[in-house]
Amino acid sequence: MTTPRSFAIRGHALLPIVQGGMGVGVSAHRLAGAVARAGAMGTIASIDLRHHHADLTEQGKHCRDKDELNRLNFIALDREIGAALDIAAGHGLVAVNVMKAVGAHPAYVRQACDSGAQAIVMGAGLPLDLAELTEGYPEVALIPILSDARGAAIVLKKLARKGRLPDAMVIEHPQYAGGHLGAPNPADLANARFGLAEVLPGIFKVFDDMGIARGQIPVIVGGGINSHEKVLAALALGAAAVQVGTPFAVTEEGDAHPNFKRVLLDAKPEDIVTFMSVAGLPARAVKTPWLANYLKRESKLQAVAKADPNRCASGLHCLTQCGLRDGLKKAGQFCIDSQLVAALKGEVNKGLFFRGSESLPFSSAIRSVQELIDYLLTGMKPDFGGVPA
Repeated sequence: MTTPRSFAIRGHALLPIVQGGMGVGVSAHRLAGAVARAGAMGTIASIDLRHHHADLTEQGKHCRDKDELNRLNFIALDREIGAALDIAAGHGLVAVNVMKAVGAHPAYVRQACDSGAQAIVMGAGLPLDLAELTEGYPEVALIPILSDARGAAIVLKKLARKGRLPDAMVIEHPQYAGGHLGAPNPADLANARFGLAEVLPGIFKVFDDMGIARGQIPVIVGGGINSHEKVLAALALGAAAVQVGTPFAVTEEGDAHPNFKRVLLDAKPEDIVTFMSVAGLPARAVKTPWLANYLKRESKLQAVAKADPNRCASGLHCLTQCGLRDGLKKAGQFCIDSQLVAALKGEVNKGLFFRGSESLPFSSAIRSVQELIDYLLTGMKPDFGGVPA
C-alpha cells in the first residue's frame, strides 16, 4: 500500500485528510478535536451549536428573538472551539466552517477568529468578503469551498485585489457530496465541468495565469471520497488532500446522536435522494419518513408559497434567502434549522439527515476517527472480530 504525502496550511504540517464541516452540530468539538489530534484538519460547523449545551438550549427554549439566539450560538461556538483545541493539544488544525448563505455569517466569522479558530472555511455561496471578515487575524487560514474553476477564478481574483490569497481551497463535487450542493439545480450535478479530471487542470491554469506557483495554494477535493484508492486517485490528479464528510459523521467521536449515525449507516443507495433545499440549492439526504412525506407534498407547498417572516419556525431567520420565509416557489418549503436539529437529536421521524451518495468505508460498523484516517491513508481496515465490514 502507498502512504500519501503530507501537506501544509499556514505552517501547520497536516496529513492529507480534511474532515468536512457538517451542521447542525454533527461536527462539533469531539469530532473536530479528534481529527486534529490525529494530525489532520478537523472542522467545526458553526451554526446553531447551542443545542450541544443544556444551559444555552434552555435559555433559548421559548425565544423568538434572532439576536438573542445568535448570542447564545456565539457562546456555544466559543466553547466548542476551546474544547476542540484542548483535545487537539497542538496537533493538526482546528477549522470552523461558516456558510456564506447564513445571514449572520460575518459575526460567526469574527466570533470564530476571536475564539482561536485556526482556519475559516466558507462555502454555500462565493466567499468574496473572506479577507475583509478576517481582517486583523492574519494568522487565521482562509479556505473557500468551491465547485469549479470558474468560481475559483472569481474568488482568487477578488481576494488577490485585497492582498490576501486563500491559504487553501476546497473543490467539492456536487454529484457525490452530502448536504447543500454547489450546483444551480439537480440537473447540473453530473455535469462534466465538476469532474476532477476537468476541474483540477482548470484551476491549475487559473494559478498559472495569475502567476501563482503550483503548490502555493493547496487544493483539497471532496465528494465521494470513501476509500484509500480514491484518496490516491485524487492526489495523482494534483490534489494536495481530500475532504471527507459522511464517513467521519458516523465515527465514534461524531457529535450527533447514535440514531443519526444509524440512519446514515443503514441507508441503501435508493434511500439517498436529491431535492431542492430552502436555500435554493440542491441538497442530498436520506429519505426518512419526514423527507418522504415532504417530497410527496413539495409541489403543492411550492404552489402556495408566500413571503411571510412569521413562517420562520425556529425564530432564528438563519438564511439570507429562505424558500419558506421568503415565498420562493422553486425552493424548499420547510424550516431547515428545525429539521436539522431534530436529526442531530436522533429524531428519525422528524429529522433531515444529510448524507453523501457513496457507501461507507466500514459498512454498518461504527469505528474511531483514528481507524478511519489510518484506512484512508494506508488501505488497511481494522479487525472486525469476524464480523464483516
